[in-house]
Amino acid sequence: MAAVCSVKTTSSFFLALCLTMIMFFTLSCFSADPDPLQDICVADLNSTIRVNGFPCKPESQVTSNDFFFSGLMNAASTENPEGRGVKIADVTTFPGLNTQGLTVARIDLAPGGIVPLHVHPRGSEANFILKGNVYFGFITTTDVLYANVMKPGVLNIIPRGLVHFAANIGPEKAVIIAVLNSQLPGFANIPTNLFNSTPGIPDFILAKNFRVDEKIINIIKAKFALNGSLVTGTWKDI
Repeated sequence: MAAVCSVKTTSSFFLALCLTMIMFFTLSCFSADPDPLQDICVADLNSTIRVNGFPCKPESQVTSNDFFFSGLMNAASTENPEGRGVKIADVTTFPGLNTQGLTVARIDLAPGGIVPLHVHPRGSEANFILKGNVYFGFITTTDVLYANVMKPGVLNIIPRGLVHFAANIGPEKAVIIAVLNSQLPGFANIPTNLFNSTPGIPDFILAKNFRVDEKIINIIKAKFALNGSLVTGTWKDI
């Protein structure tokens, strides 16, 4: 009996060990950036060294100002074809975020303004509505759309790497606070990627994908080339 109990105990131990390891690796995937190895690592933006991020500024040069940021207090202009203005606190504007796995943005949308179809390849996103009525949605890899109208005080989550968008459907300006779990989550603007890349995607490929004539592709490309940068205070390499 002792031997039987010993075998069961050993089997249970290995089962628990396997489950623990599975949970560990699953939880590790929740963070888009690596865990920090020290309390603080204020980014040295003047360094030419880049190893998947920024090196730390010497701690003797760190001040309280490195951990406070007022750049989201005022709105960016929405006077552009998208009706969208963005102010960003990422590691390039707020060095205290270095190694902390966070980016925060303020998004202002004029009535009818949109956040275009895009993805963040390196981070998940949570959005909190401060003002206005915003139609938010994201699309899974199985082509399922999850969308809803968000009012002030409502929070949503956009899983990492999925196509998503937003539109101000109210009569006044909308304000959104977006938080992403990466210091540089990336912003791939799908319409711009498709119709204003450098070098450009050949017209016949776009025409085949969208099942339209190449003349229509030329018209769309011309509009993007004419507008240039569509948004004030746009996301850079985040």
